Amino acid sequence: MFDWLQKIGGSSHGLADIHRRFLEMLQDGRHIFDAASNALLGGTTPDVIRTDLYETDLRINHTEMTIRKELVVHGTVHGASTFPTLLVLMSLVKDAERIGDYAKNIFEIACSGADLGDEASKAFLIQMKDELSKFMVRASNCFDSQNEDDSRSLLKDIDAFQKKCDVHVGELVRSTGRNEAGRVLTVRYFKRTASHVGNIISSIVMPLDRLDYYPDKPMSEQ
Repeated sequence: MFDWLQKIGGSSHGLADIHRRFLEMLQDGRHIFDAASNALLGGTTPDVIRTDLYETDLRINHTEMTIRKELVVHGTVHGASTFPTLLVLMSLVKDAERIGDYAKNIFEIACSGADLGDEASKAFLIQMKDELSKFMVRASNCFDSQNEDDSRSLLKDIDAFQKKCDVHVGELVRSTGRNEAGRVLTVRYFKRTASHVGNIISSIVMPLDRLDYYPDKPMSEQ
């Protein structure tokens, strides 16, 4: 995003501020995801983190609005030629905001007391949670550095993660004898969170017209 903003003009101070705010959104997204997942899988009492979780979500929303205002100002100053890129940037900001929304969904599962299966089943979900949390750290690093090789590697790992989610959900919906709703929702929310992380990182390696379409993936598979 920072490279795109530099190409369409503007003061380095203003662009650096947008870049910084966006990284803050990613960091807050990881924080809220970890907090919600720990309430669901790590034994944290939901009431202990409730205030912090919703305050963090409000901060993410406020940062999104601030960035959008700065982008509108940027477009007003630099003209219509910047609008296509600015629209894409607003899409990326929405991806970052959606990470917080899915964290709230995960927290709601924790509050519901849903059955997540036996210890082996929970261990599998914890492994997936840890993997996704690491993706978010890598995403922040990739976005800060704009390193294309690291970004492509992360996108491939995210793609594999999403496929694993699909396989697991398929197994759960075909199972009988117990209510698997809690596990199905958890895995689906993990997949959607990973998708939004991938959408953001795709901006580093993909042209604007193929944003959200991961590299080395035929259009028929998108």
